[in-house]
Amino acid sequence: MNDASPFLELSPDSTPRVTVRFDGRDYRLPEGANLAAALLAAGLRSLRDTPVSGAPRGPFCMMGACYDCLVQIDGITRQACMVEVSDGLIVTRAHADKGA
Repeated sequence: MNDASPFLELSPDSTPRVTVRFDGRDYRLPEGANLAAALLAAGLRSLRDTPVSGAPRGPFCMMGACYDCLVQIDGITRQACMVEVSDGLIVTRAHADKGA
């Protein structure tokens, strides 16, 4: 029996890290990763406030259906789960009063 896995095991340092600024704080995130997943892995749980009650919301479906991961990226409202991490992204929390 062959126990060799067809999958390549990636070491934690195998992906280059780039700087992404979220709400004024710099994070070193894996380049090309899903932005929502990378922010979750960095310890962020809430990315926006709901316009109805102002309650915090975070990534939920991770496939672009729920819109709970809305953020402002370079001034444009985007779904974090549909964006790849790239160097120099400026990301801010989407607040209810900003139309998110």
